[in-house]
Amino acid sequence: MLQLKNKTALVTGASRGIGRAIAERLAQEGALVAVHYARNREAADEAVEHIREEGGEAFAVQADLGSMTGIRQMFEALDREWAERTGEARFDILVNNAGVPLISPLEELTEQALDEAIAVNVKGMLFVIQQALPRLRDGGRILNLSSAVTRIAFPDLIGYSLTKGAVNTITLTLAKALGPRQITVNAIQPGMTETDMNAAVFGNPDGRAFAAGLSALGGWAQPEDIADAAFFLSSADSRWVTGQLLEVSGGTNL
Repeated sequence: MLQLKNKTALVTGASRGIGRAIAERLAQEGALVAVHYARNREAADEAVEHIREEGGEAFAVQADLGSMTGIRQMFEALDREWAERTGEARFDILVNNAGVPLISPLEELTEQALDEAIAVNVKGMLFVIQQALPRLRDGGRILNLSSAVTRIAFPDLIGYSLTKGAVNTITLTLAKALGPRQITVNAIQPGMTETDMNAAVFGNPDGRAFAAGLSALGGWAQPEDIADAAFFLSSADSRWVTGQLLEVSGGTNL
């Protein structure tokens, strides 16, 4: 049975990596998925094509989520696309996956780099939710991508950890605020995952050994591992789960 049949979803940062895996998983379960991308149209089109080849429904939408102008333009485009495909500009599932990586010790951290990460990872996510709320059906789902680094101290990720700590706070606050509408709000905190973002780690044997050593399970995640957890939190099975920070890290640094 397709558990998300007749549902509509928006996944930001869905052209590759974890975002793409989540978009594919939701589509596999019957959802119509809007695949958001910032710059890489080719990767987004490839993700959409793969979903369609597997029997799912998807389309691509471009936006710079670091600005209010870009966010508003994205929802204007979505309103048109949703109305054409489903008859109304409403949706059910919002996955805030888009994010900017930031690797730097405090001594080398620049204002420009931190501003860029905050603009997308925090401000952009918050205003995407703001614009989504009038369109999101009661009983809907909001899922935010955080990180296990909010629990584990990695000094070279101090700026990135700061932005994901804000994601956790936003998640808890909105879960309380949106409870009366039966909208659940949760966050997933991945650990080391084999994506383009972590290519430097997985590109050599020492890095792979380091990654494997972090986890209690002796390995690392693939994007599909995170996507399975995202599907659960997007489904009816998670109806009584809200305000939770679900770590999907294989028991990293227990």
